[in-house]
Amino acid sequence: MVVGVEKRDHLIFVYGTLKRGLPNYPLMEGLMAGNDAVLVGSYSTEEAHPLVLGPNGIPYLINLPGSGQRVKGEVYSVSDRALSVLDDFEGLSVGHYERLPVRVAEVGGDAVEAEAYFVQRVFGEGLWKKKGEVGLKEYGVEEAKEYVRKENRKPGSNAVDEVREFVLSC
Repeated sequence: MVVGVEKRDHLIFVYGTLKRGLPNYPLMEGLMAGNDAVLVGSYSTEEAHPLVLGPNGIPYLINLPGSGQRVKGEVYSVSDRALSVLDDFEGLSVGHYERLPVRVAEVGGDAVEAEAYFVQRVFGEGLWKKKGEVGLKEYGVEEAKEYVRKENRKPGSNAVDEVREFVLSC
């Protein structure tokens, strides 16, 4: 058991830009420095799920269990405050992602229930079809080269509208 986990009672599975060494990892580092998050370890989803890159190289986990592949990521134990920060970062209030339960397991270890940020349901199936029903096993350094930070995106744009336009385009 991780020391101090009682203060951080949410398990969050991150699979994209928040992972170690990737573009938004400094957010996780800040939460850890503030004693609001602890890295539990490397995990994979117990079931296959689609993981695709959308507009601006943003990784999206799609809630279509049984499709795609088992997705590799990291689990963090986070406090209520950290969960609020992550919810804000992931755009829950504006309909970008939704936080849902997912079972994840360490290699050769037991499965645990965590939560992950999935693309909104309204976009999920369309995004999966648009990407030819071909997904990633892991989002890593190569995929992160396509990522465009929020401050470098087109002024006035937002990820929800960009995903909607992408899914609806021919």
